Amino acid sequence: MLAKLTHDERLKLLEFVCSFAWVDLEVRPEERSFVMRMVERLGLQEDKPQIERWLSRPPPAQDVDPTQIPRAHRELFLKAAKDTFTADKDFAESEQEYMELLEQLLV
Repeated sequence: MLAKLTHDERLKLLEFVCSFAWVDLEVRPEERSFVMRMVERLGLQEDKPQIERWLSRPPPAQDVDPTQIPRAHRELFLKAAKDTFTADKDFAESEQEYMELLEQLLV
């Protein structure tokens, strides 16, 4: 499924992933490592400066509106959210609540 995403769609996925990392108001080293592995996996090395900015400061809320995720990509975005939330082995209550809300919006 990832292979079918355009460059812009892969970058949008990473923007959401960075916003997921911020849900508990802290990007932990394990989450940062997870994001950087995704950068490599998705071939977004040239976009690394932008992704680093999203890890330093959350993306603007209007840029990560879950209702704007295309239906065909929703399952992928949900999996990315769960993987981000569990990257630090601490699925915080705020992350659990956000995951439930995201599932309600996207399913």
